[in-house]
Amino acid sequence: MKNGRAQCVYPAQIKIYLEMGVKTFPTLMDAALPLRDLGIKVRVDERDRHLSQSLGLSHAPLNMNHYANKKSAAESMLDVALLMANASQLKAVLGQGPQNTLYTSLITLISLSLCLQVLVGILLIFTVKWNLNDEQKHLRLNILENITTGCIFIIVVINVFITAFGVQRPNAGV
Repeated sequence: MKNGRAQCVYPAQIKIYLEMGVKTFPTLMDAALPLRDLGIKVRVDERDRHLSQSLGLSHAPLNMNHYANKKSAAESMLDVALLMANASQLKAVLGQGPQNTLYTSLITLISLSLCLQVLVGILLIFTVKWNLNDEQKHLRLNILENITTGCIFIIVVINVFITAFGVQRPNAGV
């Protein structure tokens, strides 16, 4: 067949463009026969064949939207847990009052962490809404994911400092 080409699509899909249209395969093993029909030599190791079958990759393509939604849901749950922890820390610092030597620093760090967590939550909502299978949105999604990852890194660093400064609840009995 003339005018055929193959393209690897993240995370491990093979997309073959033929005169009849485009066909997507979840693994190289699944694309082997059509590629051979195009005159392209394909070698699939026994180890790859066994791994592909044991993971169930050779039966259906990976639904990137489903994967991304699961990932975003897990990130959101972690974000909510950290949000609750920061709210509790903020309550403890406010309860201690301005007599705490690190009062202003802790209030600033906790507030910054809370604001960034809300931003990450909003970014995750946008990530889930966009269709990952639409190749025109891959650049936007990549930028959005990079911004989200950067914000999460900053949140972690801020929370290391919050923990190091030692937010402690006031003792009622002392």
